[in-house]
Amino acid sequence: MTADFLASALVTLLVTLDPPGLAPIFLSLTEGMSRAERRQVAIRACIIAFGTLAFFGVAGDVVLKALGVTLPAFRIAGGLLLFWIAFEMVFERRTERKQQTAQRAIPLDHIRNIAAFPLAIPLMAGPGALTAIILLAGRAEGNPLLLVLLAVICGLVVLSCLVVFLLATPLARLLGVTGNIVLTRLLGVILAALAVQFVIDGVTAAFRAA
Repeated sequence: MTADFLASALVTLLVTLDPPGLAPIFLSLTEGMSRAERRQVAIRACIIAFGTLAFFGVAGDVVLKALGVTLPAFRIAGGLLLFWIAFEMVFERRTERKQQTAQRAIPLDHIRNIAAFPLAIPLMAGPGALTAIILLAGRAEGNPLLLVLLAVICGLVVLSCLVVFLLATPLARLLGVTGNIVLTRLLGVILAALAVQFVIDGVTAAFRAA
């Protein structure tokens, strides 16, 4: 029982968080930042994501029901927010706002904002991951040992995301300015598709529940 639960939790969280898939998006979101600033974003995002996942694992289902918010609605909202970010990436709105990034220090508030949204939420602790953690916690059926092990598994998966983020910095130097521009545009399109898929999944789930 315990071994099956751990294996299921590990595979589910790895698939839903998808650490390797987050690396290029991390590079695009932190374009123009120094290595130290990227490290700050990575660490803060992972802490926020782990805290969010742990909270939803313990009380997520209760909180959402208390607020009258369904998981399909959460998916739709997350998808719409992600689509706005993707739009800015594709049409260089983000680049226009940060033309002087290389010549000035990036404000601490900006670092905190990027780490919290959209990196930690909803890219890491997104609808899929939150749904998965709620379902896995439900399978634990209140067993303290299983809940602790679930938290450990969650921490290890988030830690793997941190490792991927830290290794993404050398990749940015390798790509150079042109490579990063091309990558940002391409990933903007992919992120837009991901956002639309979030909305579609949310709408589909809402109709099924109706």
